[in-house]
Amino acid sequence: MRITTDDGVGLAVHVTGPADDGPGPPILFVHEFGGDHRSWDPQVADFSRAHRCVTYDARGYPPSDVPTDPAAYSQDRAVADALAVLDATGAERAVVVGNSMGGFATLHLGLRHPERCLGLVVAGCGYGAAPEHADAFRADALALADAYDRVGAAAVAAEYGHRPARQALRRRDPEAHEQHLRILAEHDPVGAALTMRGVQAARPSLFDLRADLAAMSVPTLLVVGDEDAEAIDANLMLRGTLPDAGLAVLPRAGHLTNLEDPRLFDHLVRRFVAGLGGAPAG
Repeated sequence: MRITTDDGVGLAVHVTGPADDGPGPPILFVHEFGGDHRSWDPQVADFSRAHRCVTYDARGYPPSDVPTDPAAYSQDRAVADALAVLDATGAERAVVVGNSMGGFATLHLGLRHPERCLGLVVAGCGYGAAPEHADAFRADALALADAYDRVGAAAVAAEYGHRPARQALRRRDPEAHEQHLRILAEHDPVGAALTMRGVQAARPSLFDLRADLAAMSVPTLLVVGDEDAEAIDANLMLRGTLPDAGLAVLPRAGHLTNLEDPRLFDHLVRRFVAGLGGAPAG
C-alpha cells in the first residue's frame, strides 16, 4: 500500500500477516540507514504468523518518494512518518522495533507518543551519541553525504558495507551480507545524502535527552552487539536511564543483529512481547 504524509510525501508500506490483530499485537519495523523494508524479511517471516507486521521504506528510499528539499529530512520527520504509518494501518498501539537509524526513530517515537507504543525494541542505537564521539560522527555523516553526491550509491556501498561493525554479518552469513550490499547499492543517492545530512548528522544526542528518557515509561528492550563498539556506551547509558528497560548484549555480533542471528534476535523479541502480555503464538 502507499500512504501520503502530512507534508505530501508518499511512503511505500508493506503489511504482512493477519488482516486484523492476530494472537499477538501488531509490530512496526523501522529500518536502518543502510537497509530498507527488506532488512526485516527474517522477522516478518517469523512473526507474521501471529502478528500483523508492518514495514515501510523511509522517505528518500524508493519506492517511497525522494523529496529534494533538505528541510523534508529530520529526526522529527522520521518520527512523524512512523506515526503516519501506524495511523494508516489502523494500529492504535503497536510494538515498535527499530535498528540503528530506525532505533533512534523508535526511541523518539516512544518519547513523544508513548500512548501509541506497547513496547519498544531498540537495536544498534547509539552511533555518535556519546559527547566524545559526536563531532567525529557528524563529520563522517557529512562526508558520506558528499560521497553520495560525488560518486553515487554503488561506490559508497563498497566502502560503507564493509565497515567493521558490518563484518559480523559477512562472517556469519555471507549470502545475507551480499544482499545487504545490494540494498545499499540500490539507495537513491539524493535521498541517501539528504538523510545523512538531515537525519543522521543533525539528530540530537541521546546524552542530552537523559531527563526526557528518565521520564519515559514505555517498556523497552535494548539490543546491541558486543562488536558494535560505537553503540555500547550509549546502550549502557540508556539501560541506566530508562525506567523500564532491559539490555541484551549479543556475543560476537555487530551492528546488524537482526540479520546476523535472526533466531536469537527473534527469540529475544518474542520473550519481550510475551512479557507485555501479548505473546505471539508458536
